[in-house]
Amino acid sequence: MAALTLRRKLAILSDAAKYDASCASSGTEKRSSVGTGGIGSTEGSGICHSYAPDGRCISLLKILLTNFCVYDCIYCVNRSSSNVTRARFNVAEVVRLTLDFYKRNYIEGLFLSSGIIRSPDYTMEELVRVARSLREEHLFGGYIHLKVIPNAAPELLAEAGRWADRLSTNIEMPTDIGLEALAPEKKPSEIRTAMARVRGKLDEARPDSKARAKPQKFAPAGQSTQMIVGADAADDGAILNRAAGLYSGYKLRRVYYSAFSPIPDASSRLPLKPPPLMREHRLYQADWLIRFYGFDVPEIISGGQDGLLDLAIDPKLAWALRNRARFPVNVNRADREMLLRVPGLGTRSVDRMLATRRHHSLRLDDVARIAGAIDKVRPFIEAADWTPGGLTDHAGLRARLTPAPEQLSLF
Repeated sequence: MAALTLRRKLAILSDAAKYDASCASSGTEKRSSVGTGGIGSTEGSGICHSYAPDGRCISLLKILLTNFCVYDCIYCVNRSSSNVTRARFNVAEVVRLTLDFYKRNYIEGLFLSSGIIRSPDYTMEELVRVARSLREEHLFGGYIHLKVIPNAAPELLAEAGRWADRLSTNIEMPTDIGLEALAPEKKPSEIRTAMARVRGKLDEARPDSKARAKPQKFAPAGQSTQMIVGADAADDGAILNRAAGLYSGYKLRRVYYSAFSPIPDASSRLPLKPPPLMREHRLYQADWLIRFYGFDVPEIISGGQDGLLDLAIDPKLAWALRNRARFPVNVNRADREMLLRVPGLGTRSVDRMLATRRHHSLRLDDVARIAGAIDKVRPFIEAADWTPGGLTDHAGLRARLTPAPEQLSLF
C-alpha cells in the first residue's frame, strides 16, 4: 500500500479527533513570544473554532497523533475492530503542521490526542515529545492541550504538564458500570488515578506567598474531562452527579458533554439514534448553574421525567416554575444568591444590579437595561415601579416563556 501523504493524514486524523469536545482554553496564562525570538501567542487572532468559557474565541489544530488503537471500546470509531482507514503522524509532522498553520494565522494552538499504540507509556511519551519540541526547539508560545493517557507513568504526566497549558483525562462514560460494559479494557480506577495525579501536580504548582522559590509551572489552564451522553442508559441526574463529584474531587476546570454519535459498523449494544442535541445543551446549562449559580443537582433534576432535564425550557426557568412561591424577588432587597435564581439574570447582570442599587433604587427599565432583555425576568421580580401581580402564578406562564424549538439560549 502506498504511503499516505501528509495532507491525507491530516484529513483522516483531524476527522477522527472531532468526537472529543474537551478543547477550550480558558484560564491559561498570557504568554507571548515577542522579544524571545520564538513564535506564537495565547492572545493571537485567527480563524476561531472554539469559544473559551471566559468569552475568548480560539482556533486550534485539533488532531490525533494516530487513530490506531489497541483498545476495542464499543462506542469509539477508532476501536481496534473498526473498519476505518488508519493513519499515523510522527512527531516531526505534527510539529511542522502546527507551526505552518500558526504562521498562516489559521490557528492559535494545538489540541493533540491519540489512540493507544503499543502501550500507555509509549503513547504519552510521543505526545509529550511533540509539546516539548514545540516549546524548546521552536519557542512556540501558543496554546497546547494534551490528552492524558490513563495508566501512563507519573513522570510522563508531570512532563506533559510542564509543556502543555491544559491536560484532559476523559472519563468517557457517566458511570463505572457503563464504562466497564462498553470499554472493558479501560479501568475507571486508572482514569481516576490519572486525574488525581494531575490534581496533585496542580496543587504543587499553586503559588505560595510564604515560599521563597516559585513552584514549577504545571498546566496553568488546569484539567478537563469529557462524558459521552446517550451511549448508555445513564440519565441526566447520573451525569450531573458524576460531574459535580469530578469538580469537587479533582478541581476540574470543565466537564464537557458530547452527544453520542452513531458510528459505522456499530455494535447492537449501542443506540441506533443519537440523543437530541438539545439534551447536550441542557446539560451544559445545568453544569453552569452548579458551578456559578449555587444550584445543586437534586433541585435541578427535581420534577424532571425519569431523571432527565426538560428539553423545552432551560433548567433555571424549569426550577423557577416549580418554585413559584419563592417569587417575585425584590431586586432592591434580595441577596445575590436569590437574584442569581431569577430566570433571565446572569452573574454579570446580578453584580451590576447590586452595584447600581447602592446609589438608587432599581426600576424596571434599569433591570431591562442591565439584563439586556426583560420578558423572561419580568414575571419573577419586583422593582421600585413594578410588581407582577398574578403574572408569576399564571397558568400559561410556561407556554409564554417557552422558546421556539430551534432556539438555543443561555439563561
